[in-house]
Formats: sequence, structure tokens, C-alpha cells
Amino acid sequence: MAAAPVLPGDIAVALTDPKAYGEWHGLHDKLSWARANAPLAMAQVEGYDPFWAVTRHADIMEVSRNNKRFASAEKQTTLTMRAIDDLVRTQTPDGHLIRSLVQMDAPDHMKYRLLTQSWFMPKNLKTVEDRIREIARETVDHMLSFDGTCDFAKDVALHYPLRVVMNILGVPREDEPRMLLLTQQLFGPTDPELNRAKAQVDDPIEGLNMLKMVIADFENYFKGLTEDRRRNPKEDVATVLANATVNGAPIPDRELNGYYTIVATAGHDTTSASTAGAMMELAKNPALFERFRAADTEKAGLIEEAIRWTTPVQHFMRSATEDCELGGQKISAGDWLMLCYASGNRDEAVFENPFTFNPDRTPNSQIAFGFGGHVCLGQHLARLEMRILMEELLPRLKSVELAGEPARVEAVFVGGLKRLPIRFTKA
Repeated sequence: MAAAPVLPGDIAVALTDPKAYGEWHGLHDKLSWARANAPLAMAQVEGYDPFWAVTRHADIMEVSRNNKRFASAEKQTTLTMRAIDDLVRTQTPDGHLIRSLVQMDAPDHMKYRLLTQSWFMPKNLKTVEDRIREIARETVDHMLSFDGTCDFAKDVALHYPLRVVMNILGVPREDEPRMLLLTQQLFGPTDPELNRAKAQVDDPIEGLNMLKMVIADFENYFKGLTEDRRRNPKEDVATVLANATVNGAPIPDRELNGYYTIVATAGHDTTSASTAGAMMELAKNPALFERFRAADTEKAGLIEEAIRWTTPVQHFMRSATEDCELGGQKISAGDWLMLCYASGNRDEAVFENPFTFNPDRTPNSQIAFGFGGHVCLGQHLARLEMRILMEELLPRLKSVELAGEPARVEAVFVGGLKRLPIRFTKA
């Protein structure tokens, strides 16, 4: 059997380098080369177990639709250094720092997913749409209170989805800053501006210890929320989780904390990134802004393209459970695969002119929410939030432009804009 193709060293290293994701454009040049020349190839980087880089849209979809063959629970679901993985396996019962829907396979995955799935479906979201619009209007008023300039990423995009998801989860408004800080520390441990140390952390063990402290803070907070909702149930997701049963028993503490954490973090951070991505493109293109600021302009195409363009969840890892074939390559049981969503959403075989921001893209087969059994639970909420904000914000602006250099989070897993300085005039 022919040896597996191997990615050139500079491309393999870029896939593991937080700074490459912060810079973004050079990473996409490398991913474009990979799609054209080695779309399914082995990445060999010092300090990491070898992994397959899955860069084509079709191959990512194939892995995503077959959760039995490509599992989530076997190995780490995000790119992790070998030394860290070894250490985590000695300290946890299942080899994962957190056990949430992300780290589960059948049958547990669906049992847990069904506990809250109905909350995030379009039919139920209609019941909270008025509240989301109220939060959007408050957000717009806050932005317009600035004197013609603001950092849209920090001042607007970060806080609006946070308010919405905390409202649905049941976290009091006074605790929202704490949830935002912990989310940034969880998803940005490699970014010196966002991590717990507020410094460059080069020692992987130090980075792991910081993450464990963040997770412990989440656990302590949600323990209190659980106790309260068991005494005082309300109409929120925290009440559902606190009082839910799986296999006839209350959710174990580890899984309960994982569930809270995934809802509380992924439920807003990714939407913040896509919202900021949309505003950046509108600020760069006056004609596009003018078109979408009209109150009667349908916003769905803008939203979907912003999600593709930003791809906040940049990868997930999967583990092969059996020998199989994928994209013309032989995959062996136990192999680790990186689903490069950032690459799949720029695949020339699927998207015409993929490096052009085009809200008229039809169809837009973006895979930023994943696909298959693990498709993002909050995808409908994310689209709804973004649409409502754009409907409320854009008609109240006369103009918008960049007022400085945007900057992205330096992180391999979840990314997006951390700074977006803009200048605007009110309508």
C-alpha cells in the first residue's frame, strides 16, 4: 500500500500555530495549496501526534455525516499537544477536560442533545424573538451613544449575543461580564490579550493549568445555578438541565457542567465573531452597506455569507474507529483527523470566487456550523440574532467605515475579530 501523502512542513506547522489563524490570509494561501495539491494528507508536527488534514468541503462532509466511523469521544476533539493529552488522560475519567455534547458519541450524544434541542429550534425561538429584538435595540442605542467611533467587536458584537444566550440560559445580567471573561479565557488560551495570564504562554503545562482553573470557575458558578433552579424552577434552559434525567437518573455533575459550559460559551462567542465579520465587510464596501441598510432589504444572504466568511469554529478533530477510505486515501483505525472548516468554506469546488464576500451566493453550502449528528445546536438562534441586529442597526446608520486595523484572535480552535475599529454617522 502506498504511503500516506505528507503535508509540506510549513503548512502542517501553520495548522497548529495560533498566530497563523490570527494573521488569517497567509493561512488561507497555504490551505488553498493543500486543497489543490494534497487535500487529504498527513500533518507531522513536533509535539503533536500525526493527524490527517481534511481540507476539502466534500471530505469534511463525509466525515461529519458518519459519526460511527469517525468518533468524537476516542481522542481529543480539538488539536492538542501530545504531552497535554497524556497528562489529561491521567487526570480525567474519559481523557477530556470537559465532557459535553462535543465529546460524546452514540448513544449518549443524542440522549443529551434531546434535553435542550427543542429550545433551539425555530418554532420555539419565535417565542423569544420579541425579547431578542428588545436586546438588539438596547445594543444599537448603546452603540449610537458613542461619539461616531467605536470598536464594534469589543463594544457591540461581544455583548449582544452574550445577553441573548444568557437570557435563554437563565444567567442574571450582573453575571454576564464574568461569563464573557471566562469564555474568552477558555477559547483564547493562546492569545496573550485574552488568556488568563494576559501574557504570552509558551509552556503547554502552564496553558493547561490555566484552562483547568477556567473550567473550575465555570463548575463553581453552575453548581450554584443548579442548586437555585432545583429550588426555584423557571422558564429557562438552566432549569431544564438542573432537573433533567438521563437513563433514569439526574445528569452527573461532570456532564452537567459540560452542558452548561458549551451552551454558555459556544452560544455567544461564535455569533459575536460572525456579527463582527459582517460589519467589517459592510464597512469596507459602501455600496454593500447602502444596499443592506435599507429596512426592506432581506438580510438572510448577508448573514449566511458572513458565517461562511468568518468560520468562527476553525476546526474539530475526529478519530477513525475502523479502517476505511476517504477522499481516495486509506484511513486506519485510530487515525486522528482535523476537519479544517476554514478551508472547506473556501473550497473552489463548492464556492465560486470563494475569496469574494458575496451575499448573493446561491446556494451557500457553508459548513461553519458543522454537519450531521454534531451540527451546531444553536445554528438557528445564531442566524436569528444576527438578522435581528442587522434589521435594527443598519437603518439607523448613514455611513460606516473602518477607523483602524482589524485584528483577529490568535487561536487554533475558535477565532474571529477581537478588534474592529469603525467610524459611523447616524441616519
